[in-house]
This record gives sequence, structure tokens and C-alpha cells, in this order.
Amino acid sequence: MCYNPHVHIAIIGHLTRDISPDGYTIGGAVSYSGVTARRLGAEVTVVTRAHPDDVRFLEAEGIQVINLPTQVYTTFHNIYHKDIRIQQLLAVANPIMVHETPPLVYDADLLMLAPVAQEVDPAIALRARHMLAATPQGWMREWDGQGRVYPIPWYSAGRILPYVDVMVFSDQDLVGDMSILPTIIDTVPLVAITRAAKGCVVYDRGHPRRVRTRPAREVDATGAGDTFTAAFLVELLRGRSPIEAAYFANVAASLSIEAIGLGGIPYRFQVESYIQMHPQP
Repeated sequence: MCYNPHVHIAIIGHLTRDISPDGYTIGGAVSYSGVTARRLGAEVTVVTRAHPDDVRFLEAEGIQVINLPTQVYTTFHNIYHKDIRIQQLLAVANPIMVHETPPLVYDADLLMLAPVAQEVDPAIALRARHMLAATPQGWMREWDGQGRVYPIPWYSAGRILPYVDVMVFSDQDLVGDMSILPTIIDTVPLVAITRAAKGCVVYDRGHPRRVRTRPAREVDATGAGDTFTAAFLVELLRGRSPIEAAYFANVAASLSIEAIGLGGIPYRFQVESYIQMHPQP
């Protein structure tokens, strides 16, 4: 693949409100992935449902936001204990359906489906014109009447997997159905599984390789997987090999957890500075 300094990524999913002691912070895969991709130099378009005040934060980063109508804003309460996250879903906006998705997102170099609460219509995958990526965690969770989130099998996988070029998820995302892992690896050409402080495993057409990460002083792990995903995808589009892109993404994710919320997401010079001093082995 030739080096390409200019890439355009479109991301679909809910921008969320994550409850914090001071009120709430902006969250959701589209926020962490979107800000990461933008700080790494990509052009970014986000399709979401969110409060206009929350959208302005992404717009201030230089992200184009297509905000579909909503009166309810997807809201999570996240509690971390070591590497385990306990989630409560306090409110959820309506799903984003294929007929609502603007045609311009399909012109992006890469379309990323990033659900957090079953909100991305699987039919959108059929419309992708270029590279399609997905993070399936939002299709693999449900919630009870009190909003407590729990894992479930990925029921819509058969409608999405045949169209996906790159898939990224954590080793915790499949706890509801580990049996689907061989199908994902056999169907999707490039799969990255993040493993927190252990780095990640990349399956390139079924062949696995472990990739180390940078030691980090963890402050807030929220969104680390989304930062990894965006960094991985941007670097693939820019011409890095899957292993090079994974190491770059590991470093970016490790930097992101050393501050609270979106504030920790690094810029390109920070990641490249570390890699220059600590090259991939």
C-alpha cells in the first residue's frame, strides 16, 4: 500500500454522556475514535444522535458532525474495577437506520460502524463503497429494566461479517459468546483483539501475531479501545502494515489512559516521538 497522508474516516454511532462525579463527560466510540482520528490528522465525519452542546465539542476538534434528531441522549454510568468495567445504561436514543444515513459517508476512505447500545442498523454495512470497519461491542450487549448492561451473543453477525474488512474488539467483548471468535477470524481479513496492558493480537487473514504496548500509568481507561481502533485504522489507511499500525495504536491507547476522558487522547507527534525512542521490535 502506498503512503497516503490524507485520509477520510466516517464513523456511525451514538455520542454518549458518561456520568462522572462532576456531572458527565462526553463518551461513546464515535467520540473517542473521532477525536483520535482527527488528532492523528485524518478528516473525520460522525453520524450520531446527541445533544447539540455535546456535538460542539467534536466540532471544536474539526470534526464534521451530522446530528440526527433526538430528544433522548444515550447515557452511561461506568465503574471500573481493575480491568473489569461495570456499566449501567441510564437512557438510550433511537437507533440510526440505513435510510437516515447521508450518502456522503459512503464516499469516505473508510466507514466505521461503532455501536454502543444496539443503535447502528446492520443494513448500513451493505452500502459501504470502500473499506468497512466495525467494533461489535455495541451489538453484543443488552440491558435490563434497571439499565444494568450484560453481554449477549451477536445475533446480527451474519448480516455484517461478510462485508467487513477490518474488525477490532477487546478480549472482554466476546464474553457473551466466545464461540463466534473462529467465525470472525475466518471471515474478516484483518482482526485486532486488544488485551489492555498485554497489547493486542492481530489476525491477518487468520494468521495471529502478538504486538506489545507501551507501559502506562493508568488514570482513566474509558475509551482506550476506541482510541486504539481509530489509530489502527488511520495508520492502515496511511500505508503502515497491520503490525506497524497495531504497535502505533497500542502506543496511542496507552497514552490516552494517562488522563481523564478525551483529554488524554494524543496527537501524532506524541505517538511518533515515543516510537522513535522505542521502535517496534
